[in-house]
Amino acid sequence: MEKLHITPQNYAVSKAFRNELHKHKSMVIWFTGLSGSGKSTLANKIEIALFNLNISTYILDGDNTRNGLNKDLTFTDTHRQENIRRVAEVSKILVDAGIIVLATFISPFQKDREMAKELIGINNFIDIYVYCPLEVCEERDVKGLYKKARNGEITNFTGISSPFEPPLNPSIIVNTATHSLNDCCQTIIDFLLPKIKLHE
Repeated sequence: MEKLHITPQNYAVSKAFRNELHKHKSMVIWFTGLSGSGKSTLANKIEIALFNLNISTYILDGDNTRNGLNKDLTFTDTHRQENIRRVAEVSKILVDAGIIVLATFISPFQKDREMAKELIGINNFIDIYVYCPLEVCEERDVKGLYKKARNGEITNFTGISSPFEPPLNPSIIVNTATHSLNDCCQTIIDFLLPKIKLHE
């Protein structure tokens, strides 16, 4: 294998300077949960709330990144891992740019989520488990994917033909089956704001 002669470039404008410019800390808010649990819906609503507080954000969504950045990947375990690695690398760049990233990915495997957290940095990473029982997600079936998975039209579908490993120690858990969208959003916002505020 050819040896790569690469030297990382240091920048004069640091993350700390960018945080001062944006007037808040930058980090990744990682939403994990089954398809249909409400990850993207929550992230959209939370982004609006943060935007209205003059907080700079960007959403990285599973479907959107698979239509571009990760369009070459399938849903095998190996490709799922690569999917999360690429998203984590992009998230790390955005955090360095001073942005709060709202990452919404099923990310079913604990080892892949831990890899993302390590890559981004534990101090820059908040993981939110959007809990919703499989039967409720399947009843919602917002995109009609569960029906296709049950009919064998989709393979390696999380919750049906591929496992989902619940986070072991998430920063916060919200239950979208027993709590309203507004209540879940408020719980997350109340948790986030003290952590992203810069000390005076």
